[in-house]
Amino acid sequence: MEKEQLTSSPEFLHLPCHIQSIQALFYHLNELVYMTDMDTNELIYLNKTGLEKYGFNSLEELKGLKCYDVLQNSSSPCSFCTNEELIPLKYTEWKIYNPVIKRHYMLKDTMICLDQKRYRLEIAVDISDSEKIYAAVQNYQDLEKVANEGVRQALEASTPDESINYFLEYLGKALKGDRAYIFEKNEFGGDDNTYEWVASGIEPQIHNLQNLPPEVCDIWYKNFKNGNHVSISNIEDIKELDPKQYQVLAPQGIHSIVVVPIFLDGSIIGFYGVDNPPVNELEYTYNLLNIVGHFFTSAMKRRRLVRELHDLSHKDSFTLLGNRLAMKKYISSVDPTKSMGVLYCDITGLKYTNDHYGHSAGDKLIMNTCHCLKQVFSPESLFRIGGDELLMLCQNISQEELQEKIVILKDLLEKKSITLAIGMEYTPLLSNTSVEQLMRTAEQRMYEDKSLYYKQKGLDRRNH
Repeated sequence: MEKEQLTSSPEFLHLPCHIQSIQALFYHLNELVYMTDMDTNELIYLNKTGLEKYGFNSLEELKGLKCYDVLQNSSSPCSFCTNEELIPLKYTEWKIYNPVIKRHYMLKDTMICLDQKRYRLEIAVDISDSEKIYAAVQNYQDLEKVANEGVRQALEASTPDESINYFLEYLGKALKGDRAYIFEKNEFGGDDNTYEWVASGIEPQIHNLQNLPPEVCDIWYKNFKNGNHVSISNIEDIKELDPKQYQVLAPQGIHSIVVVPIFLDGSIIGFYGVDNPPVNELEYTYNLLNIVGHFFTSAMKRRRLVRELHDLSHKDSFTLLGNRLAMKKYISSVDPTKSMGVLYCDITGLKYTNDHYGHSAGDKLIMNTCHCLKQVFSPESLFRIGGDELLMLCQNISQEELQEKIVILKDLLEKKSITLAIGMEYTPLLSNTSVEQLMRTAEQRMYEDKSLYYKQKGLDRRNH
């Protein structure tokens, strides 16, 4: 009650009457108003709003105090003071953030000259709310500029994969992270690290993060489905809450992380993120990652289209093994300083199966044969070059390893009652010959193996 009496009935007895009249006009104004002696910097007036903001009960408490000491909590005159710019009865406008009362102000300053003394009159309009909105808009615009520049440069790459890799590098550097990466759900329900950028001196992790069990990222995917992202400022915080994820992250030296989901055709197909961004910039990191989500979605759609077009031209439409065009491309990229093994194969009895049991049975025979081959050889090395002819090109392999694979393959084929004529040729150094020559020799040996089979079975080759 006593304080209210002081502030509602201000005492100006220590001030000249003409100044009291001026100051009384501003006392109950909602804006903060003060006056100082421009020659001594003595603070001679604060209106009611100013007194409350700075914690004073009355004007009497201002006696002898300097404006910079009270208003800016400074021990010396402010470097940004506008006293030198002031002209009597003309207002100078400018903005400032006051760290003492933590508010943004639009300031209107003028000079009043009375009794041969100069006084500074300042009216401070609180614009904190609008400044926050402005800052948010500016921050978003800055984010958009950063994102758009990254997208622009990434789209100059010749393939979707190159675009993604470039953009991850751009993001990693812009967000001051150690790693930027993408994980995608695989056919087994696990997660594969499919793309990665690492900063200088950081150990790559992509080869260690393939087919992560579904339970490792389960909590993250639950967050994604609920419309949330993952932002962790201290990885130790999840040690008890998410132990499986912690066991994966901790050995990588991760202390902070931000991860955002990737959507494709309305479904979550994976996530992308940054390791070890500055802890005080996690919100900025999320905002930028969130803005660029459309880029990754678009890039993956383009990647899918490119792969589909590639498959149409490079893969056998039925078995999805490489076709003759893929075979020629593979041959053009082999290293002549390494070894090469060739297996030329023929599905024995395919004609008989088609003629007696129908083409659906023949198709099943082809697919079962290819399934056996895929269990032993890398899919990139397998090719269908004819209706019943299959080819395996194996580089950088020893002759013993190749023969071991043949044994394993024959065992798988026998369990499915499949007969495959096989011709093999091998060279420890491809520069001594050519892949084409190896294929011709392997093909000839395949025919010899096939003839031997018919002879041993007493079958007419023309009907089989």
